[in-house]
Amino acid sequence: MEKQTLSKEERLCSQKAVERLFAGQASSFSAFPVRVVFLPTEEPEAAWASVLMSVSKKRFKRAVKRNRVKRQLREAYRKNKHELVRCLAEQNRSLHLAFIYLDKTLHPTDELEKKVVRLLDRIVQSLKERP
Repeated sequence: MEKQTLSKEERLCSQKAVERLFAGQASSFSAFPVRVVFLPTEEPEAAWASVLMSVSKKRFKRAVKRNRVKRQLREAYRKNKHELVRCLAEQNRSLHLAFIYLDKTLHPTDELEKKVVRLLDRIVQSLKERP
């Protein structure tokens, strides 16, 4: 079994990369209450997929709740990213991802995990369809 970690190299920290991701060239899918925005890149990086979690201060005023949702999203991604990483490795591609939380209420972890899995499956499908 593969290691289920989310290292610093797998986090999307670069301001330029984040700006490119949201510049309008990226694809996105929604599985309420989560939306994923992703952009294939040609940059040589340590990780196949770099990920960013975003929860709006507008939706949750308290940092405790924002941090809880980000923790839930990170955990769901960490546990289920192996199929996406394998697909990217086969195609020798890399990807920038952003998970954006859309709702104003908290959801159970298992529900969020199902949505993240659904989104990751859709990303894998769209990567397989593209040459």
